[in-house]
Amino acid sequence: MASEVFFHIGLPKTGTTYLQDVLWSGRESLLAEGVLLPGVGHRQHLWAALDLQERRGLSQRHPRAVGSFAALTEQVRDWPGRAVISHEFFCGARREQVATAMEALAPADVHLVITARDTLGMLTAGWTEYVKNGGSRSLEQMPPKGHRAPEFSWRTWDLGDVLRRWGTSVPPERVHVLTMPTREEPADQHWRNFAGVLGLTGQYEPSGHAANPALGVAQIETLRRVNDQLTGFAKPVDRGRWIRGYLAEELLVRQHGDRPGASAEQVADCVTRAERAVATIRERGYDVVGDLERLLVDPRQPGRREPGEVTDDEVIASATALVADMLTDVRELRRRPTGP
Repeated sequence: MASEVFFHIGLPKTGTTYLQDVLWSGRESLLAEGVLLPGVGHRQHLWAALDLQERRGLSQRHPRAVGSFAALTEQVRDWPGRAVISHEFFCGARREQVATAMEALAPADVHLVITARDTLGMLTAGWTEYVKNGGSRSLEQMPPKGHRAPEFSWRTWDLGDVLRRWGTSVPPERVHVLTMPTREEPADQHWRNFAGVLGLTGQYEPSGHAANPALGVAQIETLRRVNDQLTGFAKPVDRGRWIRGYLAEELLVRQHGDRPGASAEQVADCVTRAERAVATIRERGYDVVGDLERLLVDPRQPGRREPGEVTDDEVIASATALVADMLTDVRELRRRPTGP
């Protein structure tokens, strides 16, 4: 069995795509340092997170998706050194599922690694991700009640709730909370903090293909309205390739805009949740990497606009530019030769 397992469980929208890209790009370097990254790719860790949570329809993602968590832990059991498992959806597990995970990784010393940001940023970024994945509810309707995916809910967005479910499963000195660096810090500071927790000393670089670009509030509102008109894009592969990948991260990202803000009621709720999470971290004595105060919410929302403030004219301008870009792509596609 691995001597130590570093279990990076999230939270979503906390630089996880970047960190995971560095991990997978540097897999051989990890092995050289005696660290196993189990599985055949990032997607298997996603499947494992959903598998642990007994999510329905997992077999529709891939025939080998069911049983992914057991497959990862089996590789960990056969490894004599350190190992790392990483996906942000793990943080949505219920208490009994957390217990299942800990039992599967015993007797290794498990370290929980939790990347975190302020709760208001989590709410607005989570709503953006929800829309990029085909959602059509407004920010004021978030998180959606009864939504099939807990990753778009307070179960994964509320750091305090995640700590209540996961934080008592290992000793407090093995719970590592990493706050998001500021833009004034080095571009690789997030990785440096993460690598420090894992005890990595080698040189690691991202592949350059893991960007998860942000959209302006007008662009998010445009995409939300488009989603409301779409039919036939229910499969995860369709939502990922066409709505998230093509419309959002290839076309709409070219349009720059203001960051989304939230209503006064939502901001007040986020302030309370953030204060509660910080109090829990202090009381339990978890290891904090970064500035803990950064997890608190600034109720003034500097540089943010509520989605309800976006005008129809702004949406029309965004949609017009979107159609123009799409028409250019269609023209190029039809110019390509179709036969030998």
